[in-house]
Amino acid sequence: MTKNLKTLEFNLEPADSKRLASLFGPFDDNLRQIERRLGLEITYHNEHITLVGQPTHAEAGQSILKQLYVDTQPMKGHGVPDLEPEQVHLAIKESGVLEQAQETRYHEKQTTITTKRGVIKPRTPNQADYIGRILNHDVTFGIGPAGTGKTYLAVACAVDALERQEVRRILLTRPAVEAGEKLGFLPGDLSQKVDPYLRPLYDALFEMLGFERVEKLIERSVIEIAPLAYMRGRTLNDAFIILDESQNTTTEQMKMFLTRIGFNSKAVITGDITQIDLPRHQSSGLRHAIRVLRDVDSLSFHFFKSADVVRHPVVAEIVEAYEAFDQSQRRDNQQQDDR
Repeated sequence: MTKNLKTLEFNLEPADSKRLASLFGPFDDNLRQIERRLGLEITYHNEHITLVGQPTHAEAGQSILKQLYVDTQPMKGHGVPDLEPEQVHLAIKESGVLEQAQETRYHEKQTTITTKRGVIKPRTPNQADYIGRILNHDVTFGIGPAGTGKTYLAVACAVDALERQEVRRILLTRPAVEAGEKLGFLPGDLSQKVDPYLRPLYDALFEMLGFERVEKLIERSVIEIAPLAYMRGRTLNDAFIILDESQNTTTEQMKMFLTRIGFNSKAVITGDITQIDLPRHQSSGLRHAIRVLRDVDSLSFHFFKSADVVRHPVVAEIVEAYEAFDQSQRRDNQQQDDR
């Protein structure tokens, strides 16, 4: 592996200890962000910088550091400006190197995901395309019937991003909507009442990382699993965020969630618009988002069909039967309205 790495050495000029301190950030946080995002090893001695990494990433890192150093130049009458993490993020984004890497992975059809517990492969072309869309977009909607792998593959992509150190944490959330049963009648405190709603997310993580490692990552807040209501007021940077069962969000909750996404974050929103458990007077945030956001080019909407169901074969037949029945009902209603 090391023979594919490139070492670059250069000086940041003119040498200025205050500007260098601004560039590196408190405790070298800005350098660590560039290291983590580009997969580099960065060392320095005063103004002399050494980068080690994949050739294209090392060259991009050199260009980014030189550009950011220009940004630390003091204005007339002012001292050296503090370089904010957001400026580092934007410089990396503007370089386009991460998008090129994602495009390469996508076009080379590297849609298998390797975790500590094994390899996860898409089982249908549509699933492979779904993974490609997640790799290629900051926000992806995965919409379709149960059993198509929407959530499982999204969790796999999140684990992959964490293992590659592309993000610092994983956040999994879903609305705690009562599906015909009242939460108040369940035993236990709020956490114990809500946990059953989040169980599918736990199960996917346990399968990919193992129980003990997941527990440790949760203790360290590297993985957070929480009801959607807990997201209000937060801004989520350096995170892979999954909103599951999004058909049960209200329009306000969906907007709240989408506006939580911060710098260097990726979000996947999954849902099945045929299984909405909201009260009749409330419209689904997922249905609303499909209408409102369909022309936003930087988002991706991916739709699954019954043919993508990877559970017991009878599940696909059940989904098809319900779809046919719903279509028949809509036709009958339309004919009645026409009369």
